[in-house]
Amino acid sequence: MSLELLEHFTIRCRDMEKTRDFYRDVLGLPVGARPPLGFDGYWLYCGDRPAVHLVRADDAKALGTVVALLGKDLAMQAPGPRSGALDHIAFRGTDHEAMMKKLEGLEVDYEHNVAVGGRLHQLFLQDPDGIVVELNYPQ
Repeated sequence: MSLELLEHFTIRCRDMEKTRDFYRDVLGLPVGARPPLGFDGYWLYCGDRPAVHLVRADDAKALGTVVALLGKDLAMQAPGPRSGALDHIAFRGTDHEAMMKKLEGLEVDYEHNVAVGGRLHQLFLQDPDGIVVELNYPQ
């Protein structure tokens, strides 16, 4: 029983629209179809997958399942350092130079790293909720 791929991750946002705008406008992930789940949120797509799910950090309906699993005290913590051990998320992309120009034009701070003997360019930036996003560009 092997795992095949990462389906999605959910971000509990302090400002859901600001976080949506970051993933949509900065990273280029389009907002797409989302079923009527009974609470506000957005799904952003990477290719044909709804890879990034956004919910409001303080929306009790959105956290219903999490509360059931973890208990209210843990589930209702503010997002950020206390929300778990997640260090960063990573995406693979093409054309790191175009992305660097885009980030500079939008005045988004980032770090550029060249790894694996020059065969991998990496860009590191933070989303509005403080999550580090790694963008990998194989050469």
